[in-house]
Amino acid sequence: MAELEIHHEVEHTDEFGKTVGVLAAVLAVLLAIVTIISHRAHTDAVLVKSEANDAWSYYQSKRIKFHSLELGEDLLNAMPAKSDVAAKTLEHYASEKKRYAKDSDTAQEQARDKDKEAARIENRALRYDFGEGLLEIGLVLTSLYFISRSKLFPTIGIIAAVAGAAIACVGLLM
Repeated sequence: MAELEIHHEVEHTDEFGKTVGVLAAVLAVLLAIVTIISHRAHTDAVLVKSEANDAWSYYQSKRIKFHSLELGEDLLNAMPAKSDVAAKTLEHYASEKKRYAKDSDTAQEQARDKDKEAARIENRALRYDFGEGLLEIGLVLTSLYFISRSKLFPTIGIIAAVAGAAIACVGLLM
């Protein structure tokens, strides 16, 4: 019987490649976390902006009522002969104008506060977006090691990923 000779090649383990593989996996997890946080921030910004729009609509409704009272006053003042009813109506309009002026000032302040909050959340979301982009670049560059076997790619990838993680962390602090 003929002998079958099996050649065993010595397996060469790439320890740096294993390290790069683990690094790529960690970067992928960080990227997923930052992506989720970024999407939530954008959703929050849309919701707060919607609340701001509602507040501005409420402000406008108060101002329209205020101006309607001004119109009523102008019409009553334009009448040549004023009765007691007209005088009472003018008094009522004056008190209502004060109330609507106060309500509209409050509504305007609330609307501005909501606009500021939406802008703050949008700035936070922007930081997350930049962090996400740099983490993606870091992951891709790190993964290029497996094609090129050049240690330059993981080095640049790590720099991009660290910058991305730092920018995303700044977003958390805003």
